[in-house]
Amino acid sequence: MNPFFSLVKWLFKAAIFFTLFAFALNNQADVTVHFFFGYQWTSPLVMVVLISFAGGLLLGILGMVPRWWQQRRHAKRNAAQAKAPSAQTLPTSDETLTHGL
Repeated sequence: MNPFFSLVKWLFKAAIFFTLFAFALNNQADVTVHFFFGYQWTSPLVMVVLISFAGGLLLGILGMVPRWWQQRRHAKRNAAQAKAPSAQTLPTSDETLTHGL
């Protein structure tokens, strides 16, 4: 890889990190999250946002896992079928191979 693009990639990562770090520093005020039955939780706003993001990420991954497993099963089945030659693709002894001429 070109060293210039490597440097640009690291600068982009640093810019994202410092932007998120500044967001965290600017959102240190305490907020109260009210749950059901009178339960409440008080925490800095950045922690609430981070936990909400992580929870959404976890729910998204858990929602995709069954589909991933199904695709893996289909891929394994297709790979097993590709390895085993089927009777339809092999020529029989009474068939003659022609070249179209």
